[in-house]
Amino acid sequence: MASMALGLLLLAVLYIGNAYAAAAPAEPQGIAWALSYLAQNPFAYLFLTLAIGYPLGRITVGGICLGATAGTLVTGILIALVSSALYGISYDIPGLVEDIFLMLFMYALGMRVGPQFFSGLARGGIDFLVIGLIVVFANFLIVFFGVKFLDLGPGYAAGIISGSYTVTAVMGVAQSAVNSGAYQLPEGVTADMVGANMAAGYAISYVLSSIFIILLIKYLPKMFGRDAVAEAKIAEDEFSGGEDGGALPGTAGASLLGFTDTQIRSYLVEHEELVGKTVTDLYQLAPRAAVLKIVRGDEVIDAQTNPALQLGDVIGVAGDYSLLLTGADKVGKEVSEPRARMVEIEVADVHVGKSEYAGKTLAELGREIGFGVHLKSMFRAGVAIPHLAKTVVEKGDVLRLAGPKWCVDQAAKSLKGVPIVESTYTEVSFMSIALFIGFVIGHASIELGGIPFALGTSAGCMLSGIVISWLRTRNPEFGGPTSEGARAFLNDIGLSLFVAVLAAGVGPKIMSSFQGTVVLWIALLGMMGALLPPFIAWLYGYYFRKMNPVVLAGACAGGRNSTPALNGIQDLSQSGIAAVAYPVPYALTSAVVLILGYIAMVFS
Repeated sequence: MASMALGLLLLAVLYIGNAYAAAAPAEPQGIAWALSYLAQNPFAYLFLTLAIGYPLGRITVGGICLGATAGTLVTGILIALVSSALYGISYDIPGLVEDIFLMLFMYALGMRVGPQFFSGLARGGIDFLVIGLIVVFANFLIVFFGVKFLDLGPGYAAGIISGSYTVTAVMGVAQSAVNSGAYQLPEGVTADMVGANMAAGYAISYVLSSIFIILLIKYLPKMFGRDAVAEAKIAEDEFSGGEDGGALPGTAGASLLGFTDTQIRSYLVEHEELVGKTVTDLYQLAPRAAVLKIVRGDEVIDAQTNPALQLGDVIGVAGDYSLLLTGADKVGKEVSEPRARMVEIEVADVHVGKSEYAGKTLAELGREIGFGVHLKSMFRAGVAIPHLAKTVVEKGDVLRLAGPKWCVDQAAKSLKGVPIVESTYTEVSFMSIALFIGFVIGHASIELGGIPFALGTSAGCMLSGIVISWLRTRNPEFGGPTSEGARAFLNDIGLSLFVAVLAAGVGPKIMSSFQGTVVLWIALLGMMGALLPPFIAWLYGYYFRKMNPVVLAGACAGGRNSTPALNGIQDLSQSGIAAVAYPVPYALTSAVVLILGYIAMVFS
């Protein structure tokens, strides 16, 4: 199916081009016109690249597939390369487009990793730092001394470091070393020549490292005989504290009912001692069961009005299955009455406020305000904790309640909280404020020794997403609802369009860099600088620190500053847990690689 879709799309492009050429013979014909049209309309290029790249990334050969991100990157580079090499056509896409989609992606990534980020940092923070340092310094040593050994000339080391690390800013600080005079130009060498060497090293190593780092990180667990999906589940259990409370508050799946032993069954009221008793009276006698509906002839009465029972009523009772089995002895025979059992159940997270019930046990809460609700999970400081009868409820806890909406609302009111239910609605204004704050934080820069340092706007947006989602696990009301569908869409479309824009700019530079055998040495050093350091870091984490393979892969992706690689291991493991290890080495190496790039230029 993927190859068929790819073929149909290419045929469509050629058909449109030929059709246009027949109608307007003075214009470029056939595929030349089609490529020219894409260049004049950059968004057409972007969407076509995604349309071809996604099915291309799903094609599996020998058990290996590129994945959507690498598929999009390869497609974009090929289109840009063919356009430039054969027809002299280039794609001029404003950098603002690239920046916007990258920031959206990083924010969405932060939202996904945030709930477990700080627990992950506490568990593996030092290891994450060490892995980042291993990757960045190994990259520098391989490239710097490799260029020295091959005598490639000034500028190549900084360019290859920049490309193999996929951090364009390295070229900026290296160029500043040339312009400021920190690097003394040899006789007969101009600044333009150094810049050309830098660009050549960057373009070739960038393309190769961007593609192959995705495959390396994605398949590292498999290379060592580990099942990524199973390991991801183990890691999720470890980072959740061992208590299976389901999805954390404010994350996808929080409002899923799932499996529960609570059922609703219908009974005919036959015992005289029940007559005249209200629904609330019965709950006080049997707090583990609640009458939710009464069917009296043709009338269906909701328990919210606290009605009294009469002989011959059919009541819908919610409670544990084992308890309901004895209902015939206490109420009357069980009957089939769908109207008594048709109760819509919702699952909501309630943040315990300054309530008189804070400080009481769950057993006490159940008797006093637990009518009609079932406690599915309990969270404290963003971590699921055992919800036993004697567990004390504290202010700030989040209780996940299941039951009829009016019952959940009633319990939430007593707890001074608001029931939060997953929604398809997304609070755009709050998200925009968060992105604004993240941008400002990331954009702030300080200068040390002539080298500007900044967190980076994309990293700032990721940090904003982490903090907001972390706070939401503690108080689901914070920031308004964020639909998981919306978050996932921002994640996918943001990264894919960022990669497509990147490919448009890098593709044409490849041809201009192919000059003699030097291109082979650049490719070799670029690949070694991109792939060997994270592999060395993997060996350290796997054999010496015994880290979870999926979390370790996320740390290696962060150390290599490769967000697409992180996306690859997340896809393979069917989990977002790898992202827990990503931000720390990512932030560390983003700064260190700039210093090393500057040093590489000064001492080249």
